Amino acid sequence: MLDSYVPILIFMAVGIGFGVLLLVLGRALGPHRPDAQKLSPYECGFEAFEDSRMKFDVRYYLVAILFIIFDLEIAFLFPWAVALQEIGMFGFVAMMIFLGILVVGFIYEWKKGALEWE
Repeated sequence: MLDSYVPILIFMAVGIGFGVLLLVLGRALGPHRPDAQKLSPYECGFEAFEDSRMKFDVRYYLVAILFIIFDLEIAFLFPWAVALQEIGMFGFVAMMIFLGILVVGFIYEWKKGALEWE
């Protein structure tokens, strides 16, 4: 019974070994030239804040959310396009409703100014 798990264990060992080997080689052979700019904390496109309760601009996150929305749209469009012959008119109408909802959301975000940068 345990013989059936041997290929999986070998695959896992080779994968983990290869990953560790690449990390060690990168650390050993890579250049190490740290300076103040490289060592400074950097997060989400903003410099580190003095106070964690400080107000900041949320447009970065709005654009990130819009990217995720339209990325998901594309993720749904590819299988829909491949299977359009099999799903017929029902699938076409369902995707048009889906795209319509996304277009309404996009227009709303555009009107609210989420895509404008100063």
